Amino acid sequence: QVQLVESGGGLVQPGGSLRLSCAASGSIVSIHTMDWYRQALGLERELVAGITRGGNTNYADSVKGRFTISRDDAKNTVYLQMNSLKPEDTAVYYCHARSWSNLNYWGQGTQVTVSS
Repeated sequence: QVQLVESGGGLVQPGGSLRLSCAASGSIVSIHTMDWYRQALGLERELVAGITRGGNTNYADSVKGRFTISRDDAKNTVYLQMNSLKPEDTAVYYCHARSWSNLNYWGQGTQVTVSS
């Protein structure tokens, strides 16, 4: 089992920055990939960014050049640095982990609101 706890969400003005954190605990060695998803009101959950254990990253086109995903293995934590935020980035952001055996784990979500 893997437990994920997100933090760092909040209210920010357009053009501002936030850094989300996702702390993992439990069977850390079983994790292959960690991702950030988001779900805006009335829309489906979408992948924002992902990072593998080997450090390979991928991003949604809508956030490329603005968001950066990174990991600190010593702290079992994944980060999402979000710059140049736009109102359309407003959503609940979820941390997700996938194990080598394709089990999926989700955090509880953290709200990000971009508004003036």
